[in-house]
Amino acid sequence: MSEKRLYALRGAAQCLNEAEDIREQTALLYDALLAQNNLAEADIVSLVFSVTADLDAFNPAAALRQSGRAGNLALFAVQEAETRGALDRTVRALLHCYLPEGSVPRHVYRNGAEVLRTDRR
Repeated sequence: MSEKRLYALRGAAQCLNEAEDIREQTALLYDALLAQNNLAEADIVSLVFSVTADLDAFNPAAALRQSGRAGNLALFAVQEAETRGALDRTVRALLHCYLPEGSVPRHVYRNGAEVLRTDRR
């Protein structure tokens, strides 16, 4: 069994300001972070979401919980700092987890948020 260490995974997705789209995009982002990092929920410590001010139809932490995911995880959501020129309609995620030592974290940017990290293409 290899040793594990704490990692932070990042991700983001653009959403329509509609509850159903926030639910869907949040679940897809979460699922992709787990799949691309071969991560089990038992190895997740916490997940913090931030949302741009123009997304007020639904809380992404509540959306994830309602989807049946992350049942026992510490979830939190905050409003992103408003910055001139920032990408709008965006949910960002910062997921703290344990992965095998030496893992290369795979961050996920999807549904228009890929422009945030052109170096990750």
